[in-house]
Amino acid sequence: MSTVESSSAAVQQPPSSTLPLLGDNQVVMQASTSSGGSASSSSSGGGGNSVVGVPLDTQSSGEPPAKKQLLDSGATSSSSLSSAAAASGMHEKLAHRISNALCCAVCLDLPKTAMYQCQMGHLMCAACFTHLLADGRLRDQIATCPNCRVEISKSTASRNLAVEKAASELPSECQFCNKEFPYKSLERHEQHECQERPTKCKYHRIGCQWRGPFHETNEHERNCLHPQKSGYEVMSALEAHDDRIKEEKKMFNTLIDLLSYEKIIFNDLQMKPYRTDEYVHKLFYETARFSAFNQQWVVKARINNSQRDPHQSNERTITYQLILKTKTSTPMSIHFFALKGPFSDMKVSTQIYKHEFTETSTESEYYVLPLPDGIGGTGSSECNRMLANKGINFRLLMFLLNK
Repeated sequence: MSTVESSSAAVQQPPSSTLPLLGDNQVVMQASTSSGGSASSSSSGGGGNSVVGVPLDTQSSGEPPAKKQLLDSGATSSSSLSSAAAASGMHEKLAHRISNALCCAVCLDLPKTAMYQCQMGHLMCAACFTHLLADGRLRDQIATCPNCRVEISKSTASRNLAVEKAASELPSECQFCNKEFPYKSLERHEQHECQERPTKCKYHRIGCQWRGPFHETNEHERNCLHPQKSGYEVMSALEAHDDRIKEEKKMFNTLIDLLSYEKIIFNDLQMKPYRTDEYVHKLFYETARFSAFNQQWVVKARINNSQRDPHQSNERTITYQLILKTKTSTPMSIHFFALKGPFSDMKVSTQIYKHEFTETSTESEYYVLPLPDGIGGTGSSECNRMLANKGINFRLLMFLLNK
C-alpha cells in the first residue's frame, strides 16, 4: 500500500520551477546564440509563449541593431536634405519678395544707381525719376508720382540710401549666363567674368564679323580665315576703320589750329526754358544776351527739332544754334562748340561747328549737342537728366578768324 501511495504522490507533484520546458529551452538556445551566450532566460506559466532574452531595440522593428542604425541615419540625412531644400526655397522666395518691394514703380526693376522716393514713399530709380521730370517739362505740367499722383521735383523727392544698399545685396540674374549674383557685383561679372558674354574676334579690324560667347573666342580665332586673306582684302577692310580715325584726328587738328587764333573767348552760360505763344506751345531754351568780339549774342536750343509732341518719343535730342543780335558791317567767320563748364554737370562730347555771320545771315543752323550715350552721339538718358533741371549750364567757346 505504501508503495502505491508514494507513486501516486509522485505523479501528483507539480513540476519544479527550476526545470524549464522544452519550448523554453529552444528560445533560450536561440537567444544565447544570437547574443553570444550573454542573454538571460525567463519562462512563463503558459508554456514559453513570451520572448526570452531578445534585446529591446529589436523587439519593435525586428531588425538587428546595426541595420536599424543605418536606417535611422538614412532617415536623418534625408530629413536634413529636405529641410535644407525647404530653407533654400524659402530664401529664394524671400529674396524675390524683397526684390519686388524695392523695385522702381515705373520700370519695375532694381535700381542700378540712385533711388528716389516721393513724399508718400513710392520708389523711382534715377533714370525714371529724371524721365518723369523731363516729361513734365515737355508737357508744361507738374510732374507727379505714377502711384499716388503727388507732386515730385528735385526739392520734394529724396534719395533712399537704405533701399539702394539693400538692393545692391540682392541676387540678380546675369543676362548672358542666367546665373544669380549680388546686384552690386553683377556689372563687373557681365563685363569681365561671364564666360557667356558676347565678344568680338580679335581680327574684327580686318573684317571678321564673328561675335559669340567668350569661351568660344579662342577656338574661333584658331580657325578664323581672315588672317589668311590677301593684303588687298585686309586693306579694304581697314579703310572704314581708317576713316573713323581720320575724322577724330581732323577734329583735334582743327582744335589745335583754333587755339592759335588771335581772338578766342568763352562764356559760362545758362539756358532757361520758355514756350512760344502758338496754338501748340513748343518748348525752347535760350540764354540771356552775352558779349563776344564786341557783339551781342544768344544761344537757343530746342528738343527733337521742334517735334510737336516730344514727350511721346523715347528718343530725345537737343540741338542748338548761335544767334547774332547786333548788326555787323563785315562778315565774321565763327567757330564754336559747347562743353561742360565749371558750374555744369552735363556730359557732352566735342564737336566743332562753323558759321559765317553776315548782315543777312545772323543765325547759324541748329547743330546737335553731342551727348555721349546713345546711338549717333545723341543720348536720351542724358537729355532727360538735363531737361529735369531748371536750366542747362554749359560753357561756349568761340573763335574768330581774322581775314
